[in-house]
Formats: sequence, structure tokens, C-alpha cells
Amino acid sequence: MTASRPLTPYTVAVFFTLGAVICCFFFNIYLMRKPLVGAPVGFSGYASAPASYHALGLLGGAVWGIGTVFNFVAASLVGVAISYAIGQASPMIAALWGVFVWREFRGSNTIAKLYLVGMFLSYILALVLIARAYQAA
Repeated sequence: MTASRPLTPYTVAVFFTLGAVICCFFFNIYLMRKPLVGAPVGFSGYASAPASYHALGLLGGAVWGIGTVFNFVAASLVGVAISYAIGQASPMIAALWGVFVWREFRGSNTIAKLYLVGMFLSYILALVLIARAYQAA
């Protein structure tokens, strides 16, 4: 990004995607043969999985890829550090889904609910501080 003619965010995304595809090819084969947990799986086991499993994998990859492109574009606009900080929202999104969609904390005590409120407020405060830091710079 500091070169005289840097790559555009979209070009970076293409190279990043190619790198991920190449890495996944080798790591998937390795982890199928030497899994962290469970018995080794051959390629026939991978191919015999339901199509819905493969579709969910492709959907997850597409969502991840789109988010990565957005992060690269944001980095070209506001800077890498701020873009990275805001891009680390995935745990917060997971927490929102857990609390409001899957209701993982239904029936929990008041202290746990107060901690959840504190977590969400702290995250919002962090985003405000990051935005204010960029305006001050």
C-alpha cells in the first residue's frame, strides 16, 4: 500500500483467494489423512458427504471471501490498522447470533446477563473510540 503503484484491493483479494485455494488443497489432504480427532478419511469419504454439507462449506467460503474483500477495500480507505480492528467483529457477530438467534443464555442468571450487556457496551465503546481516533489523526 505504500509503493508507488500498489495493488488494488480487488487484485489483492484475487491473490489472497488463490493462496487460500492452494493452501486448502494441501492442508485438507493432510488433515484427512492425519486428522486431529477421529479416524482418517479417504477422498471417497469426502465425496460421499451430503451435498448440503458441501453447499454450506461453499457458502461459508463465499461469506468469508466477501468479508475479506470488504476489509481490503476499507484498508485502502481508512488504513490497515483501523480496518483490521473493525474487521475483528466476528466474535461479536457470533455472540449476537448466540444470544438473539439461538438463545444460548436463556434461563441464565442475572450476573451472566449483566456480563453480556457489559460485553456489548464495551464493544460499541471500542468501535466509537476507533472511529474517533481516525478522525483525530
